[in-house]
Amino acid sequence: MPTVAFHTLGCKVNHYETEGIWNMFKEHGYERVDFDRISDVYVINTCTVTNTGDKKSRQIIRRAVRKNPDAIVCVTGCYAQTSPGEVLDIPGVDVVVGTQNRKNMIKLIEEHKKTRLPVNGVSNIMTSKVFEEMDVPEFSDRTRASLKIQEGCNNFCTFCIIPWSRGLLRSRKPENVIEQAQKLVDAGYKEIVLTGIHTAGYGEDMKDYNFANLLEDLETKVEGLKRIRISSIEASQITDEVIEVLDKSTKIVRHLHIPLQSGSNTVLQRMRRKYSAEFYEEKVNRIKEALPGLAITSDIIVGFPGETEEEFLETYEFVQRIGYSELHVFPYSRRTGTPAARMENQVPEDIKEERVQKMIDLSDKLAKQYAAKYENTVLDVIPEEKSSTKLGSLVGYTDNYLKVQFEGPEELIGSIVRVKITKAGYPINEGMFVKVIDDVVLSS
Repeated sequence: MPTVAFHTLGCKVNHYETEGIWNMFKEHGYERVDFDRISDVYVINTCTVTNTGDKKSRQIIRRAVRKNPDAIVCVTGCYAQTSPGEVLDIPGVDVVVGTQNRKNMIKLIEEHKKTRLPVNGVSNIMTSKVFEEMDVPEFSDRTRASLKIQEGCNNFCTFCIIPWSRGLLRSRKPENVIEQAQKLVDAGYKEIVLTGIHTAGYGEDMKDYNFANLLEDLETKVEGLKRIRISSIEASQITDEVIEVLDKSTKIVRHLHIPLQSGSNTVLQRMRRKYSAEFYEEKVNRIKEALPGLAITSDIIVGFPGETEEEFLETYEFVQRIGYSELHVFPYSRRTGTPAARMENQVPEDIKEERVQKMIDLSDKLAKQYAAKYENTVLDVIPEEKSSTKLGSLVGYTDNYLKVQFEGPEELIGSIVRVKITKAGYPINEGMFVKVIDDVVLSS
């Protein structure tokens, strides 16, 4: 039986797609092995959001080639899409497939076996108009299931290369989303995380159907689904209709990732974001009313071209005012081909690093403050894995995305259990097992 090994870099979408690719290989008689083992085929799913993503992708490719020089090395994902020539120039790379037409991957591998010539399977992503279906009936390493509902982005923010690596927005057919969700629940998953490149942009390419409609259908039509988690929602996509759905829902969890990038209006304008700081704050306040106790996480970019100390402080103060439960902080990364890369007044690296650290310290402080609210509170947790630091303990997440460690048997992994938070903290909270919950719904 031929073997295949995978390595995935980057976002939840990439991890979802890797599982879809593995399902294809499994249907063709392949056995999956760990990436550090000798394998017949290595598939590297790459990232290109930052320069670091490109660099890590190249490192992993070279690692696979060193592991087995005779193996077929297939590179896919965003870096492969934007720089196929650069990837093919890496010695040992045999097949390159971008972010579309992944269903051709095995055919291209077979073609390479016959000719022994490098194969470039990358097509023009901007011409792709239809969502590429990939069946993912189960996940090899997760107890929460991801469900990709859309692809691409139409925003063209000045710092972002994603539209060129993923193409324009395409939504998955609603009936296919519901069918896939039901399969995942039938396979035993209690929670589904809706993912995409611009997740809540779902339906923008449809006439009479939108993201709010999809949330309602998932809630009412998928039998046995306990939790719905939205991986990300833009402030501009928090419509009255979405807020109404969140308010009524008993399954959508109290955690939303709402990207900010900057709390300074002048920086937001240079970024070409579709909201002001005031608009963002108003949406957040409304959504907090719909979901009391809501945990809000966000992305922050510091050191954007031209960012002054005053603009950075505007962001710092704005973040404090919103009261996030956690931040993902990034130094601005110059991506060739984007408008921001050509802007004057690029911020020196040492200033970026200083601002990143200040924002990370603030994130830690806010995360601890949010967690502290739940000390001595009983919450529902889905245990995901055994603790790596405490024997006999499990680790999982509450509906509001607190990471909790508590003593319990391995058999509880994947189920919904009630846990009392005994010691709040960050990045992990200590808890005490109370009981297993069979049919639980979240209080709205």
